[in-house]
Amino acid sequence: MRVPSEIRTYCPRCRAHTEHKVSLYKKGKDSRLRWGVIKHEEEKKGYGGQKWPEQKRKAKTTKKAVLKLTCKECGYTIMKQGIRIRKVEVIK
Repeated sequence: MRVPSEIRTYCPRCRAHTEHKVSLYKKGKDSRLRWGVIKHEEEKKGYGGQKWPEQKRKAKTTKKAVLKLTCKECGYTIMKQGIRIRKVEVIK
């Protein structure tokens, strides 16, 4: 799916339709200092191994593309949930 690099859509902060810059959302690196991660690493030590079932087979072949729309007037960012698709391309 090809998406234009600029879209004119509603900005809740400006309360008007303005030009928005389009980019793809990318997940950041997970923090290893979160309580659940630390606790899980602790439980995995020694004998016994994994504390909950590891997923062996992945059912889904695609991910939902999330578009990040940044307002050119105020800089406010909106995340727009996309559809399930193999490839998304932002074109000029």
